[in-house]
Amino acid sequence: MQEQFVIEGNHQLSGEVTVSGNKNAALKMLPACLLTDEPVILTNVPDIADVRITFELLRHLGVEVEALGDHRIRVHAKNITTNELDRALCQRIRSSIVFAGPMLARTGNLSLYPPGGDVIGRRRLDTHVLALRKLGATIEFNGAFKMNADGLSGAEILLDEASVTATENTLMAAARAKGTTTIHNAASEPHIQNLCHMLTGMGAHIDGIGTNRLTIQGADRLQGGEFRVEADYVETVSFVGIAAVTGSEMRIREADPQYLHMAALVFEKLGITWQVEGRDLIVPRGQSLVIKRDLGDQIPEIKAQPWPAFPSDMMSIALTVATQSVGTVLFHEWMYNTRLFFTDKLVGMGARIFLCDPHRAVVHGPTVLRGVANITSPDIRAGMSLLIAALAARGTTTIRNIGQIDRGYERVEEKLRGLGAHIRRESVPGT
Repeated sequence: MQEQFVIEGNHQLSGEVTVSGNKNAALKMLPACLLTDEPVILTNVPDIADVRITFELLRHLGVEVEALGDHRIRVHAKNITTNELDRALCQRIRSSIVFAGPMLARTGNLSLYPPGGDVIGRRRLDTHVLALRKLGATIEFNGAFKMNADGLSGAEILLDEASVTATENTLMAAARAKGTTTIHNAASEPHIQNLCHMLTGMGAHIDGIGTNRLTIQGADRLQGGEFRVEADYVETVSFVGIAAVTGSEMRIREADPQYLHMAALVFEKLGITWQVEGRDLIVPRGQSLVIKRDLGDQIPEIKAQPWPAFPSDMMSIALTVATQSVGTVLFHEWMYNTRLFFTDKLVGMGARIFLCDPHRAVVHGPTVLRGVANITSPDIRAGMSLLIAALAARGTTTIRNIGQIDRGYERVEEKLRGLGAHIRRESVPGT
């Protein structure tokens, strides 16, 4: 049965909303539990589709996964009964690839089918293979990955790109490799830092957390423990966008604002500011929503770049917000060559967007958005962006394929209704 959101837009919202745990952190911290035969408890785990698929992947390997309530999950990989990941599950989620590092470290072999996930352009796996081979793994690919390692050994590794998932895979493998591993050109996103702190809590030694060079001293054995999944900073910024385009005042709780400095700079270019109170953000009503030009009265550019610069996952959200800001801005998404291909749906709602090429789009605002029927969500972030547009639009919008949104956002319609949004989830007729 397929489901859709029906949104009546152009309503001012108000109130408080609590951010869920970081999807990208949870999807790596769960496989990291394979590195020990002791129980691990993860707290603040988001109840989203991709996390539930990860539970299934772990259970397929023979791992005990138990929900303790209040977003607490107990994982006990005492026994691993197979070294082959389920093919259908792998094809449903991108992060299945990060089972490679912990499984090679724990058991020495793994059969892994190519991962699925968002269709936002080519997402190469070469960096994973090159890094794991450096640690001593042999990897063959013939429709599936066959990976083996007769013990992993530390190495000097220069990643050919600052890949987030390749950094995470290498970290987990190196945590139980013999000797010292140094990862150069490592990615440093908040979810990588979250994973690093988990691994150190389990007994690994990692220097350089939060930088682009990580040094890991492998351990023969890692222990269990209890670790918190930090807030999803992309969800936080999504609610900032919702508050801005609906002219609403909103308190966003448990936002972990220490990771939002660059987002604050970029949204200030769009005429949006917020205040920090402890771990909360407060987005005031009455934002200027005027695009700030660069020196010399030049059109500003918002460009996705590796952390700590503006992340690619926020580009769709910022672009949608820009349709409601006064002025012109260029968006440059250098990483994924189809990330911007949802903009035609915004144009259909009344936005003025010129797609220059697969990587660049010019937005001129503000425009009055109109509700439309039966638009589809091509990926998680585009789905949230369409939802933001629908909340700002006059009239009613129906968004289909909302399973994409559910993959990354927990009970988003319930959170929005708590703020006063007119949104409902319903079955798609005829499915």
